Amino acid sequence: MRKFALIGLLLVAYTGYAKSEALTNRKDSTTRKGITVYTTAENTKLRLTETGTLSFAPAKQPLETEVCIFVDPAKRFQTFMGIGGALTDAAAETWAKLPNQKRAELMKAYYDPVNGIGYTLARTNIQSCDFSSDTYSYVKENDSLLRTFSVEHDMQYRIPFIKAAISAAGGKLPLYVSPWSPPGWMKDNNDVLHGGKLLPQYYQSWANFFVKFIKTYESLGIPIWGLSVQNEPMAKQKWESCNYTAEEERDFIKRYLGPTLQKQGMASKKLIAWDHNRDQVYQRASTILEDPAAAKYVWGIGYHWYETWTGSSMMFDNVRRVAETFPDKNLIFTEGCIESFKRERINEWFIGERYGHSMVNDFNNGTVAWTDWNILLDENGGPNHVGNFCFAPVHADTKTGELIYTNAYYYLGHFSKFIRPGAKRVIASSNRTDLQTTAFINKDGKLAVVVLNMSGKEIPYKLWIKGEAATVSSLPHSIATLIIE
Repeated sequence: MRKFALIGLLLVAYTGYAKSEALTNRKDSTTRKGITVYTTAENTKLRLTETGTLSFAPAKQPLETEVCIFVDPAKRFQTFMGIGGALTDAAAETWAKLPNQKRAELMKAYYDPVNGIGYTLARTNIQSCDFSSDTYSYVKENDSLLRTFSVEHDMQYRIPFIKAAISAAGGKLPLYVSPWSPPGWMKDNNDVLHGGKLLPQYYQSWANFFVKFIKTYESLGIPIWGLSVQNEPMAKQKWESCNYTAEEERDFIKRYLGPTLQKQGMASKKLIAWDHNRDQVYQRASTILEDPAAAKYVWGIGYHWYETWTGSSMMFDNVRRVAETFPDKNLIFTEGCIESFKRERINEWFIGERYGHSMVNDFNNGTVAWTDWNILLDENGGPNHVGNFCFAPVHADTKTGELIYTNAYYYLGHFSKFIRPGAKRVIASSNRTDLQTTAFINKDGKLAVVVLNMSGKEIPYKLWIKGEAATVSSLPHSIATLIIE
């Protein structure tokens, strides 16, 4: 009997210890998982505003009637590289027209991670694009040896602008470069505009052109992280454009551009193929990446969001198919903007919501980096030498010197400010289509959960992580980032 009594006492003692330890762990877990909420919402003054702190409590199996966002930090996927925007001629020229105080304000707004939205990535154009005030080239007519190569044109606006952005970003800003067209004399239509194809006799000269540009910019103190083969290679535009089939792009990479970069000591530069819309992204990626001789030079596949011109919705499944099929390659969103600028629509909420919808779904489908188009445009949505005026997250009224922040700036900031380079995407799952979500765990251990509500109703929900939940409310037409310590 004494033996059984002793066992009973030991069991009681152990049970008490276990309960005490469980309570301690629960307390530690709850303390560790404090939540800070940042919100941007229509018909409010909330713009990346801290709107409260929450805490987790033990939670049972949620009912089907309960709206939930489920997060699983243990399930990790792609490594996040960064978010940024394009430093075009148009952005640089507009910035140059601003008073010095407003120039500094813009740089802080984009690149300061504390007082701005902390951009960590940039893109710029090789030679002119539609968002330039004119059409120009770095070489003179028929100079296939590139002896006249000069970026003097860029010295007035773009190079000082890019240097200011690098400085504002703390001295490091990964920059990739994209051509809209080779010089017209290198093409079969003898025109820098209206599509056309690169003539075979200039393939090597054009590959050398990339190297010249990179070396020249780097000699001026602007490091180049990567390059894309061709902006929108399937588009015949009234502005600078050049067309490649998938096979032509593949062959140019494997026979000319890839080997040339390697021979010139630029094998570390990240080469991006496609750089066009999601609709054909799988076909292009598979044609290029199924050829080992081309694939070995390619860092990743770039894509845009303009497939909607056909009447289609954004085709995120095509991005996922590339990620699933070629897991050793990277996906990068290289361009998106709201087209057809109209001044009277500059405060409309759909602008930011398109960004939020794209970014949540692009990241959930494997994208590692996301690049907006122009970071700044003027009061007309330009300058643009063919009248292709568009929206930017920030516009400048060059007559008054004022900056106008659209809600796209804040929607972008809900990702770029809180999801930092090196973060890992984790599982975030919604049980209602009205709430879209993605989540990343940063290198410092902080979990960033983005929740997008494009509906016209307020939606209470539970943020649920492994048996613990916090009660949150999503405002109509809002985006929120929840930071979990």
